[in-house]
Amino acid sequence: MTPNDLKESGLRLLEKSRKGLVHALFSRLGLFLVLLVMEVLLLLSAFRWFARLLPHFIGGAALFSAVMVLYLLNTRMDATAKITWLVIIMAAPGAGALLFWLVRSDLGHRAEKARVAELIDLTRGTLPPQPEALAALEKENPGAAALARYVDGNGCHPVYQNIEVTYFALGEEKWERLLAELEQAEKFIFLEYFIIDEGVMWGRVLEILARKAKAGVDVRVMYDGTCEFSTLPHDYPRRLAKLGIKCKAFAPVVPLVSTHYNYRDHRKILVIDGHTAFNGGVNLADEYINRIEKYGHWKDTAVMLKGEAARSFTLMFLQMWNVTEQPPKFGEFCAAPVPPVSAPGFVMPFGDCPLDEDKVGEQVYMDILNRATKYVHIMSPYLILDGELQNALEFAARRGVDVRLILPGVPDKTGPYALAKTHYAALLDAGVKIFEYDPGFVHAKVFVADGREAVVGTINLDYRSLYHHFECATWMYGVSCIGDIEADFEATQAKCRRVEKGTIWQNARRLRLLGPVLKVIAPLM
Repeated sequence: MTPNDLKESGLRLLEKSRKGLVHALFSRLGLFLVLLVMEVLLLLSAFRWFARLLPHFIGGAALFSAVMVLYLLNTRMDATAKITWLVIIMAAPGAGALLFWLVRSDLGHRAEKARVAELIDLTRGTLPPQPEALAALEKENPGAAALARYVDGNGCHPVYQNIEVTYFALGEEKWERLLAELEQAEKFIFLEYFIIDEGVMWGRVLEILARKAKAGVDVRVMYDGTCEFSTLPHDYPRRLAKLGIKCKAFAPVVPLVSTHYNYRDHRKILVIDGHTAFNGGVNLADEYINRIEKYGHWKDTAVMLKGEAARSFTLMFLQMWNVTEQPPKFGEFCAAPVPPVSAPGFVMPFGDCPLDEDKVGEQVYMDILNRATKYVHIMSPYLILDGELQNALEFAARRGVDVRLILPGVPDKTGPYALAKTHYAALLDAGVKIFEYDPGFVHAKVFVADGREAVVGTINLDYRSLYHHFECATWMYGVSCIGDIEADFEATQAKCRRVEKGTIWQNARRLRLLGPVLKVIAPLM
């Protein structure tokens, strides 16, 4: 590769991937699927063997199902999820009850769950509290201060003052600034992303990371284990290690029937020297900067923080990194000196862990909806709502709040798109305004309310994000970029088509049939 090629496309460690059925069958994904199918067939064979003892089997299955139903009804599970599981148990009394027991028993991720809880408890006091910032927020808006106390009590997520926040209305804008900031790194660079895929975007980033690692900067990269099926080979961490970059896949997928696959690392975090952090919906792949087109124009957003609040993302990264590390190390990175910044407003980065009972992301969204008096404007790629969040959206609109939703006009997945449309009629009846982005796919996760409060992060309006994924976001109040976020929403809406009740299923007969069917299993999607 010539210097000019390196400057244009960055560093590549892989040959261009081969596609096709034959390659898939003989890849690691093909082997995984073969082993998984064999395991499922073995379980079904065992199930059929027990079925030979039919009278005893039927009686035992009925008793077991009844016990599981009683247990289900007494859990703290969302009501919609309870209905889904009741339907599954009714449809297949023995197998459905057994599946429910497997999911609730934490098989496959008990050790991970215990380790994450241990690390969160261990690090509760890592970041010093910010009583002055909380007191100032209390004086300005007691409701927002109450939200900040709740979020901080869930982990270690202080609210900060004097944080410089920059909003990026497109992935291209974030990428350009990210490259410039990476060049300034002196001590450490931490990256945690759901998706990394080789191409121009990651290549340019990787080229800088390799140079910085060679210069002695502590460079660490972590991506979700599902990348091994879609974008990166199993040995990619070893390839990066040859460049001096520490790398690991979070929760690599193995061919075992387990609920372990349900809990994915959906976060997007980049921290530089503890004083600069990036967060938002943008992964490290070329579609996110519109270098390639998958579903029309890719609309995404991100924020950059400068100041002490970046330490919160440092801590979130290290909590995930240290799941497989002994002993864990936090202090030397979280205590890195941060140059003073002067800026208005309040900023609170926060994370959401699926392995506890608190659904922090959903609570933050509902609290904004419940406190809003003028408007709440939302962008999300998916809309698969539980009863509580749907009620919060409808109630805000019925109170006279201008609630608007921007969703994709070109979906990336047919099933979730069909499910989203099943919510439209009730939301429209309540006064919620819905828009679909004509140029392509909206991947942004944005809430902006009343010209003073906003959230930008990784949390979608669906069960995957709200219940099953590790997520993170940046909550902001009174910061200078709130106007930029609202202006971007208005500019994006201008490119959308408004959805009316009569146009929900227009030119989408197949979706009209699919959506209500998938509603039965919505909490599992």
